[in-house]
Amino acid sequence: MALNNELEGILVVSIEQAVAAPYCGLLLADAGARVIKIERSGGDFARSYDTGIDGQSAIFAWLNRGKESICLDLKTVKDFNLLINILRKADVLLSNLAPGAIERLGLIGNDLRKENSRLVTCSISGYGDSKLAKNKKAYDFLVQAESGLCAVTGTEKFPSRVGISVADLSTGLTAFSAILRSLLQRERTGVGIDLKISMFDVMADWMNMPLLAHRYMGGAPARMGLQHSFIAPYGAFKSKNGDQILISIQSNREFNIFCKGILEDITLSENPKFADNPSRYKNHIILDKIVSGVFETWETEPLIKKLDSLKIANARMNTVEELSRHPFLKTSTAIIGANEINVAALPVHSEGLSSKKVPNLNESESQIRDEFSKKNKRLREK
Repeated sequence: MALNNELEGILVVSIEQAVAAPYCGLLLADAGARVIKIERSGGDFARSYDTGIDGQSAIFAWLNRGKESICLDLKTVKDFNLLINILRKADVLLSNLAPGAIERLGLIGNDLRKENSRLVTCSISGYGDSKLAKNKKAYDFLVQAESGLCAVTGTEKFPSRVGISVADLSTGLTAFSAILRSLLQRERTGVGIDLKISMFDVMADWMNMPLLAHRYMGGAPARMGLQHSFIAPYGAFKSKNGDQILISIQSNREFNIFCKGILEDITLSENPKFADNPSRYKNHIILDKIVSGVFETWETEPLIKKLDSLKIANARMNTVEELSRHPFLKTSTAIIGANEINVAALPVHSEGLSSKKVPNLNESESQIRDEFSKKNKRLREK
């Protein structure tokens, strides 16, 4: 037994753009939900993020495979009424438009549930619903900075953003889990609810380690690059080949094994300077020099094999090219235009997966209009 279309029969309408809501929609589609992506006439601007696949965006393909696409102008009576007709039969309305846009369109959860009491709405914002927050436009990079993430990322001299859209992706994942909880609750109550999730709130939660250090442990950790703010030895050390090998020693037992099997000096673990982790961290500059001196005598592959055999946590500093051919990398396929591309597989495996098609802009318009326009009264007058 494995996970297999457990959300089959669930209809999701997603008024989405960029990354956060599309990633949530991707997870819902992978679980078997039908996801109708509502786009403006020019399409989701993520369609223009790159031209890697015969002029089409590879990043858009990653985030939107398995969905349907229809372009709607929700300021017109015809298209707004079509959307309402779809929402009468929908289970979820997902959105991540600009602050206040979903309300200005008149898509209020309590009003929509007068037509469909089981509807769950999930609105993703940058900073929340307060008056001040609504006036602040948000993108991933900006939320990383505003939430303090950049202050703890990078080197001592230079702050940095995380090199992927971590605020967007973590928010999409949070929205996915909240929607699943809401659908389970709906099975008990028979009534949908409104969910409001901000990227800032998600990042603030993920920032609890440095936040708690600031409040209760004498101060937030400084930026340390590849080192740790209170664990040693911990960091990247060059092998004889010049490759960077990362290690993380988490306990006295591991340090004893490391000293005996790699450093070949058991007296180091008996030295008061290195007897426990606080002492090792206090003297980490001396200890790092010792580790560096030993690692520089080892070829990369024998060193990794030795560390693995001793169960010392380690990793190689891989490039993206090396990730692309990594033996641990699992892939799945997506069809965009006439091309089938390989993407990193979702971490939760779904049984019986086939290649998921990426929708062309407005590809499903005729089908959706035919399905949801018939014999439905007008809901909004000019």
